[in-house]
Amino acid sequence: QLLYVDFNKYEFSRAMQMLHNELKVELMVETRAAPVRPKEDSVVAHSTTYISPPKVLRSSIVSENILDWTQSQVQNWLLEHNLRQLSRLFTGCDGRSLLHLSKYMKNCKPQQILNLLEADARRRINESISIIEICCFHSLMHEQKKRRQSTHGSNT
Repeated sequence: QLLYVDFNKYEFSRAMQMLHNELKVELMVETRAAPVRPKEDSVVAHSTTYISPPKVLRSSIVSENILDWTQSQVQNWLLEHNLRQLSRLFTGCDGRSLLHLSKYMKNCKPQQILNLLEADARRRINESISIIEICCFHSLMHEQKKRRQSTHGSNT
């Protein structure tokens, strides 16, 4: 399977993150050490150190209130849930946009929504829409709304 990340399309740090996610590897740092005074039979030491990414709590990355999510947080959330195609399609969307889309998905005819998303996918990313990603997205948004309602309900 060929992997491809367009470094011209995304900011470098974002493209690197996408590449790391695609490769599903831990961060790798290479170090090279050479003696100061080379000898006749000198050997250059080469070592590779594997560093696990820091364990960060999800709640510190993304606010529980989806209305507060930035475009970057939306992208991270989509990628965290392996919704790669939707992360490309929803570039520029914030949390409020996701909520509006979720409401449309709930209140409109499924075929109409699918046709509109398919047209957007063709126009914006030149791909056919993944029904599997759409279903996962819909399910995740439902979970987010339930979490938001339980948090909001407990505060009152």
